[in-house]
Amino acid sequence: MNLELVQQELRSASVDGWLFFDHHERDPLAYRVLGLKAPDHVSRRWYYFIPARGEPRGLVHRVEPQILEALPGAKISYARWQEQEAGLRQLLQGASKVAMQYSPRCAVPYVANVDAGTIELIRSLGVEVVSAAELIQIFEAKWTPAQLAMHLEAGRRVDRIRREAFDHIQRATRAGQSLDEYGVQQFIMQRFAACGLVTNCPPIVGVNVNAADSHYAPPATGSAAIRCGDLVLLDLWAKLAEPDAVYYDITWMAFCGEEVPARMRDALAVVVGARDAGIRLVHEALAAGRTLRGFEVDDAVRGHIEARGMGPCIRHRTGHSIGREVHGAGANMDNLETHDERPIIPWTCFSIEPALYLPDFGVRTEVNVFAGEHGARVTGEMQTEFVRL
Repeated sequence: MNLELVQQELRSASVDGWLFFDHHERDPLAYRVLGLKAPDHVSRRWYYFIPARGEPRGLVHRVEPQILEALPGAKISYARWQEQEAGLRQLLQGASKVAMQYSPRCAVPYVANVDAGTIELIRSLGVEVVSAAELIQIFEAKWTPAQLAMHLEAGRRVDRIRREAFDHIQRATRAGQSLDEYGVQQFIMQRFAACGLVTNCPPIVGVNVNAADSHYAPPATGSAAIRCGDLVLLDLWAKLAEPDAVYYDITWMAFCGEEVPARMRDALAVVVGARDAGIRLVHEALAAGRTLRGFEVDDAVRGHIEARGMGPCIRHRTGHSIGREVHGAGANMDNLETHDERPIIPWTCFSIEPALYLPDFGVRTEVNVFAGEHGARVTGEMQTEFVRL
């Protein structure tokens, strides 16, 4: 934890401090921001307050007094609930507005880790609670140069494996050999392992109507066969098997044959155009130094789709933050599922992945966009039309 930087950001945000709280490891963000290793057993509530100025201080239960010992500042102990409330008053003395992992109306669920009762408790002490969502983005979603380098290397490996997977499908379908979605998924997982990549769960391999299921998971038994004339969606996400590595996350479309049906070709053209409209907005805004918020990117991308009469086929937001988890804690490109007002800040990354889900097939294109100090870049290869297998 860089205490000086945290306090600098607290003063910039015009809050009196940042109050961290946990019970049974409900808030992994608290541990990561504080650089605190959770012990094997967290059975009692703890609080840690970083004021905008001055020394931090903590409140710990007497059963687990050591839980915050690695962090600077004095620690107050409690056992009875009355002592806890008195300790909180002492902890927050002089503060009238504090940030917590809370989101009004749960607009940003990724940071809504503090329960409503605890928020009520803090407010009962005469302290205003505001969301720590933007602070979390600064200390959790921003990458280091080393993380960017790992992301780019993961991208090179994942892009190569994606090409290999399509070649694998092409060889089998053209030879009339038996191949199904699960078999392709396992081929990709084997290649991930061989190339030093890890993932939180296997990739999506969806054929025809299964490509219209945004979180489809091909079963080991009974997954769809892949044959000539089939549409295939590959959604792959992985990162290097290194400490602090960050994800690379893409979706590509292929067709097993020379001539792609017009409905499929036209649908992909719509999402490619929508994706490019979003990328263009990000490029222009960041190059001009204009603050750009997540919901604006979603509006631009969905607006392109809706203008072409395909709005009813949209099922999810335009994109998500990318970090050490594939769905990170930074700004999402979202004004559909939530209204994400967080700004896109330098050294963060997110996906742009518009999709159309029709009754008999789905199409999606996904790229990763890295926001730099004065502009943005797509970090990998971009699809413009179906890969013909």
